[in-house]
Amino acid sequence: MTSAPTEDPVVVLRPAVAADVPLLELWDEDPDVAESGGDDDVFDWAWEVPRSVEWREILVAEADGEPVGVVVLIDAAREETHYWGDDVEPGAWAIDIWIGEERHRSRGIGRQMMESALRRCFGTHAAPAVLIDPLTTNVRAVRFYERMGFVHVGPRRFGGDDCSVMRITPGALAPGGR
Repeated sequence: MTSAPTEDPVVVLRPAVAADVPLLELWDEDPDVAESGGDDDVFDWAWEVPRSVEWREILVAEADGEPVGVVVLIDAAREETHYWGDDVEPGAWAIDIWIGEERHRSRGIGRQMMESALRRCFGTHAAPAVLIDPLTTNVRAVRFYERMGFVHVGPRRFGGDDCSVMRITPGALAPGGR
């Protein structure tokens, strides 16, 4: 019998490598991950992970040394598909984030992942703001981002998905993200 962890695990973000591709593909098959990604969130991990572009980072989150999730950081104005539009704030970055398996959810891992991702966007990339676009139907994610300090910019339709665009600036991160 395994007991539930009593402390938050130590979460570290590291660059994704080719050996992570099978795990990333497996996580994409998780029903909650698939549902939160919407209709337009198809990612060819085998092609994207080894591809180095200066406007994006693909990071694997490890909790106590075990891969548990992924964070994709994107320079919203410079990324090649112009997903965020041509009028996005110069220098703003966007984050995609998810935890791969249900057993790792609701343990504080997502909060630590997001805090690390935001520190990277604001510190390493000197972003004036960070954007996120959860599906409007993903109420749990929207509440999580609100607790982190994100504010609503407004609704937006990306492809076939109705999203809540949210934004955070340096210094607006809520203490503890709770």
